[in-house]
Amino acid sequence: MLISDNRPLRVAVVGGGPGGLYFALLMKRANPRHNVTVFERNAPGSTFGWGVVFSDQTLENFRSADAASYQQVVDNFAHWDDIDVYFKSVRITSGGHGFSGIARKKLLNILQQRCRDVGVETRFETEVCEVTQCRTPKKHGRDAACCVSTKTTENPTPTAEDYDLVIAADGINSSVRRKYAEFFRPEVELRPAKFIWLGTTYKFKAFTFYFVRNQHGVFQAHCYRFDENYSTFIVECDELSWRNAGFDHMNAEQTIAACETMFAEWLDGHPLLFNATHQAQSPWTSFLRVRNEHWFHDNIVLLGDAAHTAHFSIGSGTKLAMEDAIALANALKSEQSIPAALQHYEDERKTEALRLQNAARNSMEWFENVRRYVDLDPEQFTYSLLTRSQRVSHENLRIRDQEYLDNLERWFASRASGRQADRAIPPMFTPFALRGMTLVNRVVVSPMDMYCAVDGMPTDFHLVHLGARALGGAGLIITEMTCVSPEARITLGCTGMYTPEHESAWHRIVDFVHNNSQAKIALQLGHSGRKGSTKLAWEGMDEPLESGNWEVIAPSAIPHAESMHPPREMTRADMDRVVSDFVRATRMGIAAGFDMLELHCAHGYLLSSFITPLANRRTDEYGGALENRLRFPLEVFSAMRSVWPAARPMSVRISATDWAPGGVEGPESVEIARAFHRAGADIIHVSTGQTSVDARPQYGRMYQTPYSDRIRNEAGIPTIAVGNITEADQVNAIIAAGRADLCALARPHLVDPNWTLHAAAQLGYTDQHWPQQYLTGKQQLERALQRAKESKA
Repeated sequence: MLISDNRPLRVAVVGGGPGGLYFALLMKRANPRHNVTVFERNAPGSTFGWGVVFSDQTLENFRSADAASYQQVVDNFAHWDDIDVYFKSVRITSGGHGFSGIARKKLLNILQQRCRDVGVETRFETEVCEVTQCRTPKKHGRDAACCVSTKTTENPTPTAEDYDLVIAADGINSSVRRKYAEFFRPEVELRPAKFIWLGTTYKFKAFTFYFVRNQHGVFQAHCYRFDENYSTFIVECDELSWRNAGFDHMNAEQTIAACETMFAEWLDGHPLLFNATHQAQSPWTSFLRVRNEHWFHDNIVLLGDAAHTAHFSIGSGTKLAMEDAIALANALKSEQSIPAALQHYEDERKTEALRLQNAARNSMEWFENVRRYVDLDPEQFTYSLLTRSQRVSHENLRIRDQEYLDNLERWFASRASGRQADRAIPPMFTPFALRGMTLVNRVVVSPMDMYCAVDGMPTDFHLVHLGARALGGAGLIITEMTCVSPEARITLGCTGMYTPEHESAWHRIVDFVHNNSQAKIALQLGHSGRKGSTKLAWEGMDEPLESGNWEVIAPSAIPHAESMHPPREMTRADMDRVVSDFVRATRMGIAAGFDMLELHCAHGYLLSSFITPLANRRTDEYGGALENRLRFPLEVFSAMRSVWPAARPMSVRISATDWAPGGVEGPESVEIARAFHRAGADIIHVSTGQTSVDARPQYGRMYQTPYSDRIRNEAGIPTIAVGNITEADQVNAIIAAGRADLCALARPHLVDPNWTLHAAAQLGYTDQHWPQQYLTGKQQLERALQRAKESKA
């Protein structure tokens, strides 16, 4: 249907929540001739929940869309800038967050009145029985797209009317989405945490978080004032805590009494209130995460929670719905046809919804796993909370509240150095100790295969490559995977540590790093396993050599890919030989002067293949349960640890998930880390994947950091985070929040060997060591940055 001829449309809006009402009034305002009807099953004064939160930026969007409703909303707002966090009897405040709250009922009243003002027909206490496709010409003289069948209490016999466009704004349990699920292809996930949405007469002065740890578990409250008399008070906990406290057997009255007791020291005698009377016998619920592959089918389109949900911890459900309404109304106004408008709307909003849902997922998972963080100090716990979604970065916190961030940085620097810091220091430039090795900062040059060795021999390229990054200021340099035998190589260009000449060549590189920088250097040892005997990366990744191939071995005779060599299943004699090769390479690493040793147990190479059930199908003591699959990798590690000097640390690189069904997942990764830690590993280098061609990684900024976070804070083991970490801001946030102890960067160091020096200059940290030969460059860079800063002021 064309909409460019300005003919009026008949539009049905299923659902009278904020999103549906807002779309209706915007659509009617765009063309008063449109016939817009809102169907809502409840009475106009009925609502559940308490307050609604909007950011300052969202309010600007509302101002542009409809100034009249915007002004009424603003006139009824409670505004705050601060976030207060109460944890372990300490209150920490961070300012500059800019949020506003309004009673959900008041917001609905404003939107209902605006709809009446502009001529929208609102039918309350009307049940939509069915929405069907219908193209028979009707009495208004046009081909209808949809038939909407409704009934009321007074008239229980369904009646049908036809519409050009149906907006499914019927919420998280949308009946329209369910009817047309084969077209929308929804993904609905019930999350494990429990929560109850309460109100209180206590008037909060800031957005407030309370955390209680007691004999039952860990509980948190999300609280904010939304008008002159009332505040929202959401209580949330993990399922174990919920059951331990007996909440699974309590009705609303009993739950309120228990929560009033739990949070009594802060409620100051004020009651908690409950208004979801239909849930009185079972007042707790779990968050339902909703996504849809498609947002419209013919002339039926999803809006708000019917299309997507975002966890309440970032306050965005109503925001998303109302911004959907703005986008859909604008698309219908600007496009030539309804199909084009709906496609425009989906393309625009799906991207924004995905971005916000990703942030909401990070926030949701943080609160679902608060138990993981309760051993952190209040300062680090609060910082972790504030940056949980990745929408608020380290430098963004500085813009919001410099005093808060300066205090946090001084605290972190004091703890890292063991003495009181007299000034704020970026967390990435604090020292970190492992056994007898102390790193001057938290930046690691990630191991990266260069594929340019000759017969396993590191060349002048490796000297320049690794030496340049040491000069560039990183605290730790890790070599590429250095293979323990000729047959352990991935390609003919891989470095090795199995001849005296290799040892001498590596010694030369280590000496350069030690003599010309403050960096420490680690040797990463590994065995390619079933991924060996392949071409150089740029000649054909994972493609077998044209000639000169060697036999590859693996825990089971399963090739990594159909095009790759079938491996031979290892015998006990093979295992003994491999252990001996790793011990020999370890002894050479000692002689070469390396500061640290890393065992490569990730990315589908030999030891990784033992750990993942996708590659290990053995039926003996080295296959089956995780304990068995870890047996040989731990045997190798223990043999290396027994000869590696006690004063020097060892790390293990693991794939914390296979990103594939039936493979290693997050919970198992914690057990893998614990096993290596018990065997003597000082730190776990947390990578993911590359173990199966069926893997489906979820890429994004810092996408592997959550796995590091989990291992570090559940198992209490130091970690190295790696994976699409590109900015100093990200490194500071990861380190300050305790998501990792070190951050490894690969590609950023390929394009900028002096990445750390540049980061120090940009952050104004002048104590970072520079080679004296480079000091004039340092001075020029700092002057240029200062001029740029002054020009922006």
